[in-house]
Amino acid sequence: MAQGFVYRPVEEIAALPDLEEIVERLKATDRGKAPTEAKAEALLGGVPEPEDKTTVSEAFELYVSKIAFDDQYNKSEAQRRAWEKTKRTSIDYFIEQIGDIPLSEITRDVATKYRDWWQSRMLPQKDGSKPITPNTANRHIGNMRSLYKRYYKYRGETDIEDPFRGFFFAGKSTVKRASFSDEWVRSRILVPGLFDGLRLELRVIIYLLIETGARLSEVVNLRPEDIRLDHDVPHIHIRAEQNRELKTDDSQREIPLVGVALPAMQLCPSGFDHYYDRSTLVSANLMKAFKQRDLLPSSDHVIYSLRHSFEDRMLEGGLDYGLRCALMGHKNNRPEYGQGGSLAYRREQLERIAHPFDPEMFG
Repeated sequence: MAQGFVYRPVEEIAALPDLEEIVERLKATDRGKAPTEAKAEALLGGVPEPEDKTTVSEAFELYVSKIAFDDQYNKSEAQRRAWEKTKRTSIDYFIEQIGDIPLSEITRDVATKYRDWWQSRMLPQKDGSKPITPNTANRHIGNMRSLYKRYYKYRGETDIEDPFRGFFFAGKSTVKRASFSDEWVRSRILVPGLFDGLRLELRVIIYLLIETGARLSEVVNLRPEDIRLDHDVPHIHIRAEQNRELKTDDSQREIPLVGVALPAMQLCPSGFDHYYDRSTLVSANLMKAFKQRDLLPSSDHVIYSLRHSFEDRMLEGGLDYGLRCALMGHKNNRPEYGQGGSLAYRREQLERIAHPFDPEMFG
């Protein structure tokens, strides 16, 4: 890569459907110091392909701006930032341990050295810090693998051997997800006046999380048309948008509003415009509110634990497997158990397990 461009032979440049890149290459010949014939020939593909010295960081910038365009197309701005942050963290780990070397210099030995470093972090640490899980190591190695393979695919080089091939840690984490008990929710969280100091939207979001089991980002980004309070069965519709993805295709679903969720949603019938696409901010505010009120039973509990509590409550209440999958937005691997039933059926089943609440919570 030179001047921000991947080398292409002149025939390939001439056949580009995007004239903008051709124009940008022409402009680049005049940038910086006085243009030279060699510089112009390199940018316009008039010389033999030079040895590719594109570094890891340079390849990643190209990955974000062009190679992984499809990955980002349907993401909101906040989703895109989160996506890039996750990928960049992986790349930074590699650069920190190995160096910002050209991709062409990542041999099997180099990749093995990096893999072995991750293995060392999965073992008990001398400083007492918590070992990382196999999933974490696999994710970061996988992001480097993806960058390497997709960079060369973008260049049209399909015969490059992946130096990270076969690297995968099969161990499983034994950490159990934290969940709020029913008694804790009813006696500690569903208390009139407890959240009076919070913005109304944040209070409503808490109650929706408790009785819908939805992900925080799904609740925060509800649009007015997704909140159907006038329906025979009041419910919310969780769906993807043109510029907002859901976690999976199975995440699209309709959830009846029962218990504390219905009067809460009636207070914000148009959604949460102030917090739209700002679920990270909402999460931070809610964690602060819960910590200040001593509402976290352990250091493992987070706001997401409300979703686990909802799932546990459905299981313990004997709700059908297909219905549980439908309401959680999980893939149903046993379709013979059904797809969740009608909205009326879903409401009937959820009302069986809804938490009792004091109407004084809403004045």
